Order: sequence, then C-alpha cells, then structure tokens
Amino acid sequence: MSKTIVITGAGRGIGFELVKLAEKKEYKVYALSRNIKNLDFTNFVYPISIDISDEMSLSNFILELKKEEVTIDALVNNAGAFLNKPFSDTTKAEFEAIYQVNLFGLASITRMLLPQISTKGHVINISSMGGIDGSVKFPGLSAYSSSKGAVNILTELLAEEYKETGPVFNSLALGAVQTEMLEEAFPGLKAPISAEKMASYILDFAITGQKYYNGKILPISSSTP
Repeated sequence: MSKTIVITGAGRGIGFELVKLAEKKEYKVYALSRNIKNLDFTNFVYPISIDISDEMSLSNFILELKKEEVTIDALVNNAGAFLNKPFSDTTKAEFEAIYQVNLFGLASITRMLLPQISTKGHVINISSMGGIDGSVKFPGLSAYSSSKGAVNILTELLAEEYKETGPVFNSLALGAVQTEMLEEAFPGLKAPISAEKMASYILDFAITGQKYYNGKILPISSSTP
C-alpha cells in the first residue's frame, strides 16, 4: 500500500537521499527545503520551497494539503542548522538561528501538520548523539547539541500527550554521517556511514518503527562512544 510522507531538509544530504529512496518505493513525497534546485517534480515527488521557521509559508503549504484532503503517514523532521563555534564567540543571534530551525521550526511544522497526520502515523525527529544526556560532547557545538537535546525532550513530551490518540513520536539520535553539512563543519572528517545508507534505515523506520516504539530517543551510531 502506498504511503504519503513529508520530509523536511530534503534539498541535500540525508533528506535528499530519503526522497530518492521513497520515490523508488512509489511513496508520495512532499519534499520541503529552502533550496529545491536538486529536486525534480515527478509523479511521486512534490518539491516545495519552504523555510520551516516561517509560519506563513507553512500555513500556505498546509492549506493546500487540507484542500486536497491529504493524509500523511509519516513526517520526517530532518531539516537542521549547524554551528561549530566557541561558546564565547557565539552571539545571541547565532544561537537563536540554530534554535529557530532545529527546535522552533520543527515544533511549528509538527503542530500545524498534526490534523493531516494519520492517527496511526509516525513523526520522526532527526536528532544527534550530541543531544543525549551523558553522551560524549564536543567543544564548539553548544548551540547545536543543546537544541537537539531540546528536540529529544520535546519528542518524549509529545509521545505522552498523544499516546491515546496517535500519532507516534520518536527521535533518532544520529552519530556522524557523511553529508555536506558534516564536511562544512569538520573539513576532512570521514564518517563511518553514508547519507544513503542512513536514509535507508530512516525510511524503513518511518514506515514500521511506530509498531515497536513510542517516545523513544534511539541512538543510531556505529562508533563507541
């Protein structure tokens, strides 16, 4: 049976690979990104240029879904902003910019899409190992990792709030994945897993994971620690 999925941050990296894999399975994909130049409109893929931190843009998108009576099976909150900078040099504006995408934008699109998400649907928040309590932390990632920690707590809260009605909420806390964002933040660093392989795991989890998990923060990392 065909599925309908919304993927944010679909213009590159894991999000882009998710779109390609979902298209192969003939899922209907709403591919959201500020930059959609890498995305092609097909019978299954609907690229939409959108900034998830802009609620007016989100409202217009959701209005179209309501008009078409679209029911969403999975929302993959993959869009993310990254900053590698010493805390003492990080301005309030830079801190806020990270939170606007990683937390506030994620919360906005989730809240506004809820009426369109199936009661048996699945909301996946893509988080980070750096946002898990007790995990190894890295200097320079104060804004990024703390925003991902907030995403993890939000995931647990929403799972509790909607446990009687659905949908299901889970967070995947990823370790290092070979993406453009990683290369920009840590030039020369080679991650143990490709964006395509991680996307394959996430897509399968998006469709089946709600049968086994709710309100869980799942570390997805092949490295120790």
